Amino acid sequence: MLHSRETNEKDEKKYVFKPDTSSTPIFGSAESDVVLPRTEIGQHAMDPKIAYQLVSDEIMHDGNPRYNMCTFVQTYMEPEAQKIMMDTMATNAIDKAEYPQTTEVEKRCVNIIADLWNTPKDESYMGTSTVGSSEACMLGGMAMKFRWRKRAAAAGIDINAKKPNLVISSGYQVVWEKFCVYWDVEMRTVPMTDLKDLTMNAKKAVELCDEYTIGIVPIMGITYTGTFDDVVALDREVENYNKTAKLSVPIHVDAASGGLYLPFVNPELVWDFRLKNVVSISTSGHKYGLVYPGIGWVLWRDKEYLPEELIFKVAYLGAFEPTFQINFSRSGSQIWAQYYNFVRWGFEGYKAVHERTRDVGLFLKDGLEELGFEILNDGKNIPIVCWTLKDCPDRKWDLYDLSDRMRYNGWQVAAYPLPDNFTNLSIMRIVVRADQSMEQMSLLLKDMKAAMNDLDKAHIVQHKPQVDENGKRIPAGFTH
Repeated sequence: MLHSRETNEKDEKKYVFKPDTSSTPIFGSAESDVVLPRTEIGQHAMDPKIAYQLVSDEIMHDGNPRYNMCTFVQTYMEPEAQKIMMDTMATNAIDKAEYPQTTEVEKRCVNIIADLWNTPKDESYMGTSTVGSSEACMLGGMAMKFRWRKRAAAAGIDINAKKPNLVISSGYQVVWEKFCVYWDVEMRTVPMTDLKDLTMNAKKAVELCDEYTIGIVPIMGITYTGTFDDVVALDREVENYNKTAKLSVPIHVDAASGGLYLPFVNPELVWDFRLKNVVSISTSGHKYGLVYPGIGWVLWRDKEYLPEELIFKVAYLGAFEPTFQINFSRSGSQIWAQYYNFVRWGFEGYKAVHERTRDVGLFLKDGLEELGFEILNDGKNIPIVCWTLKDCPDRKWDLYDLSDRMRYNGWQVAAYPLPDNFTNLSIMRIVVRADQSMEQMSLLLKDMKAAMNDLDKAHIVQHKPQVDENGKRIPAGFTH
């Protein structure tokens, strides 16, 4: 059949590839043919599906969060929890008038946590949500400093003579160093002295106190190792000190890790508001509170310990709602997610999840011992397992080499030095989380054993010629 030239041209145009149409394959688009903006915004808009694909591809260069074995933050939430967060992503937690139910839900969470922490019935507790436990620590520290300043001036102490000070274990999380720098407070650290008991010595902590001490901070779940400070012993020492002190010293418990774990798994352990001198506690909701980052909580046992000048009144439905936060506008989604978890799991659910997580941690500990490591924290107190290498003169690799080798299989297990007095000792730590199963941990142990064998072989090759099964020499530096 003959066709005119005009007809042929029209037919051919049907099959000419045209970029930037709704039917264009994403990786056939003009946008996929150029690099994404780095120093200045692009000139043109693009199809949302293409934009999503190109940007999401960037995420692949990050590690898999669920294979990050060192992070404390939650890396899994149920689809229903994620939907709750998406439904509330646009709410502004600070806008009490427009989002009164977010405010109500925040209050409910504070009430629930206050009950878990055994606040005295005859005192008027106060609390607030924060952006993670770091802001919670900051608020706790600010309250201690402002309260000290007012009480010191009333007692005739020259508050300008020298800096106020804060006493804390040398195993502190960096937020406390930031607090002391930002708020002009001297940090007095209590060095850890016993490798088998990496906690703060209560007597030595109190010995560092004077009339310029704003407070002492014990830690329930030291970042380095997961160990707990003895808050009962500290409370006893502080009580004796305060009997004769010109200015009493309060205790703020940094329970970033343990605050939403211990009430469910070990409620008999005394560390909270059952102790007289514990006036405030901070925790993280995105650790064992089982919420995506970032959400934290801080509570005071009574309004006496939260100076009024730190509280701002925000108009709320004709009344004034008190607020005390460093951050202002932020999404209310994490608050709703925390409340979802409290509703969803209840006491028994949290207990079941945490006890199962502890079981996985103990399984990990047993596996690490079989591999020959020295365990520093076995995960019985909280599912944080910490270990180091045993002395072995023939070993040519260290934990940093092992950490690097584990990345070959996607695992992120960092190695790092301990704080003062033990800075020459490097350790590894795994924070066992709710989304980590016994099967996943068995795979990690299998890959770790293989990594150790590879490291041994690599260094043997470098120092001693190797031969294959046929007796032929393997080139130096080659490893399987």
